[in-house]
Amino acid sequence: MIDQQLTSLEVCAGAGGQALGLEAAGFRHIALSEIDLHARNTLRLNRPEWNVLEGADADIKTFDGRPYAGRVDLLAGGLPCPPFSVAGKQLGADDERNLFPDFLRLVEEIRPRAILIENVRGFLDASFADFRDTFRRDLAKLGFTLDYRLLNASDFGVPQLRPRVAIIGLPKDTETSFDWPDASDLPARSVGDTLYPLMAAEGWTGAKAWARNAQGIAPTLVGGSKKHGGPDLGPTRARKAWEALGVNGKSLADAPPDKDFVGLPRLTVPMAAAIQGFPPDWVFSGRKTPAYRQVGNAFPPPVAEAIGRALAKVLSRTAAVAA
Repeated sequence: MIDQQLTSLEVCAGAGGQALGLEAAGFRHIALSEIDLHARNTLRLNRPEWNVLEGADADIKTFDGRPYAGRVDLLAGGLPCPPFSVAGKQLGADDERNLFPDFLRLVEEIRPRAILIENVRGFLDASFADFRDTFRRDLAKLGFTLDYRLLNASDFGVPQLRPRVAIIGLPKDTETSFDWPDASDLPARSVGDTLYPLMAAEGWTGAKAWARNAQGIAPTLVGGSKKHGGPDLGPTRARKAWEALGVNGKSLADAPPDKDFVGLPRLTVPMAAAIQGFPPDWVFSGRKTPAYRQVGNAFPPPVAEAIGRALAKVLSRTAAVAA
């Protein structure tokens, strides 16, 4: 049984994908830090009881972790991916958006029992071997052993490929008892099965036929950044993959197709959120572009839940041994 009193603190929390998954895995959030105003509002809209930080503590670069020392089981973060993303310049440690040093500072200040970082597949590229080795050594100085694994969201029931690297750190005497979560025995739902209720919400007569032809898994959603990217479904290759599923990926719609719609439908923000594995009642703050950016940059909650449950097991076991 998972200890329901396990605590977490999350930085770069975004719109709550990882926080939702960890909540489902039994973690109680002591605080969530997020620099984007719309994302903070999203967290508050959906979980008014969560402690969403403001001011200097909303920014990982100025967040003071010392008041939380000794109170946190898991320090988690969805650190920005542009330093490692193939869509960017892959500058790694030289990228101004590299927040791994700030995360390390918080590990030292807070002294959690475990850490979890989510990032893009590019983190594993050979060109970043030195970066990974340096991060491993820095964590070792703080008493942690590093491990990481590439996970596909579709292996955990999410109707999207979305390969992401999960990076964990555990105290040196406990890391051998951690078991990475296995893929689900059930296949991920197709795009058509997932989105049919939303596509049919305004009475579109073609919704059933569309769903029958959209039986594949979605390509990875791309949320874009504030400097680049808007409410579309990504570069040319991604849009072609969406077109094969019967979706116009050039832009997002404000509403589902109407009754007499003809052609390739566009996704709405709630549809994109469903593709990410968010629950249907999770709402996003802001207009279409900032709302979709939150969705596209999120960590799918079912994947975060699977990792969270694996971490909860080892943390509960080590706590029982210590007791």
